[in-house]
Amino acid sequence: MIITDLLQNNAKKFEGEVALVELNPGLRSQNETKWQEFKLIEEGTDPRARRELTWGEFDARANRIANFLISRGVKKGDKIAILLMNCLEWLPIYFGILKTGALAVPMNYRYTADEIKYCLDLSDSSILIFGEEFIGRVGDILPQIGSLNGLFFAGSAAEKPDFAEDLLFLADAASSSRPEITDTLTEDDYAAIYFSSGTTGFPKAILHDHHALINSCRTEQAHHGQTHDDVFICIPPLYHTGAKMHWFGSLLSGSRAVLLRGVTPEWIIRAASEEHASIVWLLVPWAQDILDAIDRGDIDLSKYDLSAWRLMHIGAQPVPPSLIRRWKEVFPNHQYDTNYGLSESIGPGCVHLGVENIDHVGAIGKAGYLWETAIVDEHGNTVPRGEVGELLVSGPGVMKCYYKNPEATAETIRGKWLCTGDMAKEDEEGFIYLVDRKKDVIITGGENLYPVQIEDFIREHDAVKDVAVIGLPDKRLGEIAAAIIELKPDHTATEQEIENFCMGMPRYKRPRKIIFAKVPRNPTGKIEKPLLRKTYCGERLVEAQTKR
Repeated sequence: MIITDLLQNNAKKFEGEVALVELNPGLRSQNETKWQEFKLIEEGTDPRARRELTWGEFDARANRIANFLISRGVKKGDKIAILLMNCLEWLPIYFGILKTGALAVPMNYRYTADEIKYCLDLSDSSILIFGEEFIGRVGDILPQIGSLNGLFFAGSAAEKPDFAEDLLFLADAASSSRPEITDTLTEDDYAAIYFSSGTTGFPKAILHDHHALINSCRTEQAHHGQTHDDVFICIPPLYHTGAKMHWFGSLLSGSRAVLLRGVTPEWIIRAASEEHASIVWLLVPWAQDILDAIDRGDIDLSKYDLSAWRLMHIGAQPVPPSLIRRWKEVFPNHQYDTNYGLSESIGPGCVHLGVENIDHVGAIGKAGYLWETAIVDEHGNTVPRGEVGELLVSGPGVMKCYYKNPEATAETIRGKWLCTGDMAKEDEEGFIYLVDRKKDVIITGGENLYPVQIEDFIREHDAVKDVAVIGLPDKRLGEIAAAIIELKPDHTATEQEIENFCMGMPRYKRPRKIIFAKVPRNPTGKIEKPLLRKTYCGERLVEAQTKR
C-alpha cells in the first residue's frame, strides 16, 4: 500500500462526507468589522470564508491534476515543487503529484526569491506550482528558471500572471479517473523531498519514500487514536512534515480536517467551537497567546461550545511545563500530548509522550510507535541514565538521504541510526528529556549550559511571554548566557527584577545579560536562534561589561 491508496479508499467508503474544510476568518462581508460578529455560513458573507471538499471530490481533484500533469509529460521520478500557503487546493495538488509517480517538493512560504531558486536547483524540480502570494518572488527569478518544464499558477484566475499557466483551470478539463501510469508504485519508491530549516545556511533536501509516508500514518493514529468521528484543526503550514503527518491520522481514519487560514487566539477558539473540533495541534506561542487572551478577558469561554475538544497537543519545540500547567487549569478535561520529530524522521512521532503520561510533562516521552531511541556520547557509546548525550532515533520514517549531499548524509545516518543533533537525557523510568540542540550548548568558563533549562525557569515569571537564551562571546569566559525576553502585553519588568528572579537558579546558570526584545520564531514555532546570534553577536557585545 502507498499513501495515495488511502485517499482512494476513503473516496469509496466516505464519498459524500466532508474531508477538508478551509476557513478564512479574515474574509468578512462589507458590513462586518469584528470576528465576534462573523458567522461562518451567514448569508451575505464572502463565499470564500468557508470552503469544503468531500472525500470523493478530494480524490477526483487529485486525479484530474495527475492526469493533466501526465498529459504534459510528467513521469515517475520527476520532481514537482509546491509553493502555496495553506488552502483547500494544497493537499489535492500534493496527492495529484504523487499519483503520477513524481516526487512532491513542498517549499517554505517564507523563502526569498534566491532561496526558491536554490531549492528548485537542489531538488532538480522540473515544474513549479505556486500561489498568488509568490508572484513577485517567482517573477524576480524568472530569467533563471526559464528552463523549467512548467510554471503553473494555483490561485484566483484574476491574479494569474502572464508568465504562468492556470493549473486549476487546465486540470478541470482532465479526467477524474484514477491515472494509469506505466510503472506501478510501491512503498520503496521515492515520494517526496522536504527541506531542512536551513538554520546553518541554505536548506538541505531530505528524500523520503512511500514507506515512510504510510508508516507516519500508522504512527500518528497509534499515538492519538483518531476515529472517523474526529475533527482535526490544522493550523501550521502544510509544507512542513509536522502539519501534514499529524493530518495523516485523519487520512487513515477518514475523518474531517479543518485548515485555518490565519492565527489569532479568538479565531482558533471560534473555529474549534463552530467546527466541533476534537483535536487541535498548537505551537507554543499560539497556546500562550490563547491563555493570555483568556486571562485578559478578550476571550469569554462561556460563549463557545468546546465540548467536543478532547486533545491538545504540541510539537516542533520544547514545551515549557509551566505552559501546560496553565492550560490544564483552564481546560481541565483536555488530554495533552507532545511529539518530537524532525523532517529527517518524516515529522512527528519518533518520540512521543502519550496522553496517559501527563504527570511527566517536561519530557518529550519515549520511543514512538515502531521507533527506537538511544542516547550516546561523542564516541557513540550509550550513556548511563541521567547523563546527557546526543539523541539518536531509528525507525520506518528515517530519510533515505540528503539528496545530492553524501557528506551530510554520512554525518547524520550511522547504520540504522539517525543522529538528531539534540542533546537529551533519560530518567530512571525511561522518559527522555530534551536538554538542548548540540550547537546551542553554551560553554562558559568550562561549564556546559543548556539554554532550554534556563528558558523554562525564566518562563515561570508572571511577566514573561517568551524567552530565548543564547551564548554571546566573552573575552574572559569564552561565552556568556544572554536571555532575550519578550514580555506579555500590559506587563513590565526590569533587568533587576529578572536578575532577582534568576537567583533561584545555580549561579553558573544565571544569564549575565538581559535583553528585552521580541523572540522570533519560524512558521513551525521554533526559536530562530541563528537570527538572534547574528543580531546580538554583531553588536560587539564581546566588549560589554558582564556581571561577575
